[in-house]
Amino acid sequence: MTALERVSIELTQRCGKACWFCYSHSGPKGGTEFRPEEVTGLVRDLAAHGVRAVSFGGGEPLEYEGLVDILHDLRGVLFRSVTTNGLRLRDDRVVAAVVAAAPDKVHVSIHFPDRAREVSRVIAQVDMLAALGIRSGVNLLVSRSNLAAARAAVMRLDAAGIGADQRVLLPMRGHDTPSAPEMAQVAGSNAFQSMTCLLDCGKSPRFCAIGWDKTVAWCSYTRERRRLESLTHAALTSALATLGVTFCGGTDDEDASGLRRFPGGTQHGRDMVCG
Repeated sequence: MTALERVSIELTQRCGKACWFCYSHSGPKGGTEFRPEEVTGLVRDLAAHGVRAVSFGGGEPLEYEGLVDILHDLRGVLFRSVTTNGLRLRDDRVVAAVVAAAPDKVHVSIHFPDRAREVSRVIAQVDMLAALGIRSGVNLLVSRSNLAAARAAVMRLDAAGIGADQRVLLPMRGHDTPSAPEMAQVAGSNAFQSMTCLLDCGKSPRFCAIGWDKTVAWCSYTRERRRLESLTHAALTSALATLGVTFCGGTDDEDASGLRRFPGGTQHGRDMVCG
């Protein structure tokens, strides 16, 4: 197996936004099995074995009490990013704590591009973080039924100076999934960042996702997951060695069962993280 370079860790299943389409089925009463010291120990071991970047998501990572301590402890160890819905960034105390922990990047998600207030809030928060010295960007969720609203949101981001290098267009998974040409339409036929599995479902040898329940998978969406026997690089690579990928469905070319299995995977996979 090619050496992992990037790992996503879902710190918690807790999230006050509780979007109905969430791949981790997060909600206000969601749990976690991670203690902060377990996370830092695992990530340090991953970094010692070549992992260069970790992304903290959920659920909502800003609802995980140990996030700031984890960011502090891992400063300088590897690239640390956070994907948030931004709701807790409305609290000045939370913003101050995040800025003090100095993550290398913060992605703020737009889940509903048809909601003008959400788009405005995220633009303001990205600008605020940048003004405070935190590199920031936007994850924009795109569904097939909402292409016009997503395109309008991209135009608003452009007008606000949040260009293609600062945003990731994420296709809805499971249902209502846009095609690659439709994603390009949302981008205005310009270059854009997205998940590599936009073109081909499969596992990436460079990336994996660790769930809030200490299971690992090749991406956040596949149903094929395996419990980690220990929180170490060795246990992670052992679990992934025989793990396949189940197609998450949602496009017109899925089979009658709605599922496609790719046991061996391909050289494509999910290298981006939505939250």
